[in-house]
Amino acid sequence: MFQSLHRRSTKLGLLRRLTNGTTRCFASSSGDGDERKRGSSPGSTNDLSQSVEANKENPISRTLKLLGNDARRVKKFILPNSATGGKGSGEESIENYLERYRRDDFQSHCDILVIGGGGVGSSIAYWLKKRARDGLNVVVVEKDATYSQASTCLSVGGLRQQFSIVENIQMSLYGADFMRNSKDYLGEDVDLNFTPFGYLLLATEAGAEQLQENSKLQNALGAKNELLTASRLKQRFPWMNTDGIALGCHGLEKEGWFDPWALLSGFKKRAIEYGAHYVEAEMVGFGFRQQPDILAEGIDEGAYEGLDRAFLKMKDGEIREVKFAIAIIAAGAQSGAVARMARIGHGKGMLSVPLPVEPRKRYVYVFQCENDKGPGINTPLTIDPTGTYFRRDGLGGNYLAGKSPLPEDEPSVDTLDVDHGYFDKAVWPNLAKLVPSFEAIKVKNSWAGYYEFNTFDENGIVGPHPYYNNLYIATGFSGHGIQQTPAVGRAVSEMIIDGGFRTVDLTRFGFDRILIDQPMYEANIF
Repeated sequence: MFQSLHRRSTKLGLLRRLTNGTTRCFASSSGDGDERKRGSSPGSTNDLSQSVEANKENPISRTLKLLGNDARRVKKFILPNSATGGKGSGEESIENYLERYRRDDFQSHCDILVIGGGGVGSSIAYWLKKRARDGLNVVVVEKDATYSQASTCLSVGGLRQQFSIVENIQMSLYGADFMRNSKDYLGEDVDLNFTPFGYLLLATEAGAEQLQENSKLQNALGAKNELLTASRLKQRFPWMNTDGIALGCHGLEKEGWFDPWALLSGFKKRAIEYGAHYVEAEMVGFGFRQQPDILAEGIDEGAYEGLDRAFLKMKDGEIREVKFAIAIIAAGAQSGAVARMARIGHGKGMLSVPLPVEPRKRYVYVFQCENDKGPGINTPLTIDPTGTYFRRDGLGGNYLAGKSPLPEDEPSVDTLDVDHGYFDKAVWPNLAKLVPSFEAIKVKNSWAGYYEFNTFDENGIVGPHPYYNNLYIATGFSGHGIQQTPAVGRAVSEMIIDGGFRTVDLTRFGFDRILIDQPMYEANIF
């Protein structure tokens, strides 16, 4: 019901550059590109299309111009003063020319466009290029190359298998294996600084049975954790007040925390080494083309429009167009906004259902315990029954902590300003109750970051969109994404290259569950 009745296959064409013989890929449909009727999204997309068209240059003329410029510059390079653009020469320097050439080496066609260059997007690019190398031209669009507000870099970098959904456990197990062998994947110069002190999830009497069920499932799938009663918790962790605590689940292997920035950098560096192209630009719209031979549920016959272009706003304000065979939305907290550019949530039939991903702000507080009398250095990342968490932060006696707010207390996402009153009201009382030595602490630092929050069921959405035959989605991980990036990136590469999942089957994480209203909730998991 929710699948297109017919999908025209897309071919991947190859274009050899005359200048150096290297292979570039671009998408070509089964029809004549010059005879295709093109549509556009309402409003701004049409304006973008006209802007791009108005500034286009005939490709043959452009090539001849470049060759002519090259010849003139080679001539001037041989003559005195030309190499530096000497006085009176009227020529730009070789350095300026090379920089301009690099700017002009823009990938206007690609096989796969990855929208979002954070942890998930860079993992996708890494796995695609690792497996295909010269077989696929992959372009990654990231609006901020500094990643100053990226969810990846502002996370606390936790890795755990303590989930209740099979796929989440399997992805985390794969992530643990990847990180254990990270130098084999990402190179000897990448150090993830993994701290293997595990997780400790605590439950009251009401949640103890579910915690037991979760632990049984996790260990059956390959995790290794132990259940501890209140008395055993007190023996193992004497700093803990176990009043109200009935049971704890302690991860013994494959759990802890790591450096998210190092993982992102490793993915990106290796993807670029394998040939991926990163573009610092903002995604501002899609272009559409009519495909009358495709029928889709809820769409009049002959009215189907597919995606074939993306409009990017460069750092200098210029709007450029990239034609693609496949696009992947991996834009983190902004994925819902990108989906709306593709009319998802604003169209008919299947397009009437939005991608339910939006930014949610989360605070992280760094504090120090008075006289450093807090828990020891091998303390696990501990989560109490209210969802308040803490862990050690480095070797200097610091700790970090946080807690997701209740739905009615969700803060504004307009800025990443930190609410210190939230710590005093919602975080510190729970910390002090669980760890009596935390009654005397001093907050030294804090930051805020965005969750790519899936409002439907707080789990990732991975797979093809049911309406568009060339659009994939990898987003909505709601705070669990960074540890799942190795598995998600590989899964997306398998869908595209192999035609289906091979390592971890994420079929149940597809967009279809939203269409048929079948959420996948974690049980007793924060």
